[in-house]
Amino acid sequence: MFQIEVSEEIRKACPGFAGAAVLARVANSPYSEGLWKDIDAFTEDYRQRFTLDSLKQLPAIQATRRAYKACGKDPSRYRPSAEALCRRILRGIPLYQIDTLVDLVNLVSIRTGYSIGGFDAGKIDGNRLVLGIGRAGEPYEGIGRGVLNIEGLPVYRDATGGIGTPTSDHERTKLNLSTTRLLAIINGYDGPAGLPEAVAYMQGLLRRHVGSDGGEVLYF
Repeated sequence: MFQIEVSEEIRKACPGFAGAAVLARVANSPYSEGLWKDIDAFTEDYRQRFTLDSLKQLPAIQATRRAYKACGKDPSRYRPSAEALCRRILRGIPLYQIDTLVDLVNLVSIRTGYSIGGFDAGKIDGNRLVLGIGRAGEPYEGIGRGVLNIEGLPVYRDATGGIGTPTSDHERTKLNLSTTRLLAIINGYDGPAGLPEAVAYMQGLLRRHVGSDGGEVLYF
């Protein structure tokens, strides 16, 4: 398992933060019919229960928005990924279909409201990650977004630099069909209470859809 540290600047800005990481052996695939049955059923139910107005009141999404403001970022201009995915559903737009691992992480994110980083563990430089706050001019290439201004965003860094923010993960460590080890980091800016349930849900999906035993878990 990777060593994951939370910097003092994050502790100061977001004193309630708690995280969970799942490191698992996986067999990715372009598409999983079973997973998409789960996604379609959930999104239909989601549209019945929530609106764009009520979405912001969900505890995990609300807490991530507060964290952005505390770190110096406008959450309406740089939306957390979980909120962006949920808004997409409520606007009647289908979720992106990327590959099984990415689709799985997205399902956990929309179900729980947590922004979740999904990384190819084999592409991470070193075995230590530190959660800090993005700096002015810090280089960062978001997945499918090009150069991203991460100043004021919470960011996980490895020995080379930033790999993940709640808005977008980095191209360098992104998941693809050759990924055999997944590192998923669940960010609880509202505290630790819901993390075990989110971890258990993710592990269940990993067992059913990517041939995993559920992997190792670290709370931090």
